[in-house]
Amino acid sequence: MTRELVYTGFITVDGIVDSPGGAVEGHPNGGWVFRTPFDADAYSLKGEELADTTALLFGRRSYEAFAPFWRESEDHAAYRDLPKYVASTTLAEDDLLDGWGETRILRSTEEVAALRDGEGGGVFIHGSADLATRLAEANLIDRYNLLVFPVLLGSGKTIFPAAPQQLTLRESAAYANGVVKVVYDVNH
Repeated sequence: MTRELVYTGFITVDGIVDSPGGAVEGHPNGGWVFRTPFDADAYSLKGEELADTTALLFGRRSYEAFAPFWRESEDHAAYRDLPKYVASTTLAEDDLLDGWGETRILRSTEEVAALRDGEGGGVFIHGSADLATRLAEANLIDRYNLLVFPVLLGSGKTIFPAAPQQLTLRESAAYANGVVKVVYDVNH
């Protein structure tokens, strides 16, 4: 049985995933997640995902941003011992962070496909918009776990491919702060 490759993340109503945590991430309107009133229930998807996550996959830039913080974060303690993969043609072995569990560099989309075709449970992609788009174009994304924020940015990075994809709604919920959880399976 193949593994499921799942993109999980925060997204705006107009499909932008760019810089949810702050302008320092690159988008001039970054930090849009924090402009929505906090509702703990709206983030329940993140806790639910832990049961399905058996490995993490990042692009280089997201790995470099998340790894130093998540390694020390108690909110992300469950990720410490999970295998991690970084899809990058430029990252060197010496650039990998010590003390955050087993990490392996994948040098091509074909290596990601081989990971997906192997044995094991869900591999979750966090951040990594360019990687997600490339993998969607290669028909490797199996599911999208999205928290849609009531924000329109008009421009920025997206995770969706230029080619059409048919999705099937697996689960949804709306929260008092306007955030909507949508979980879509990709019809291959």
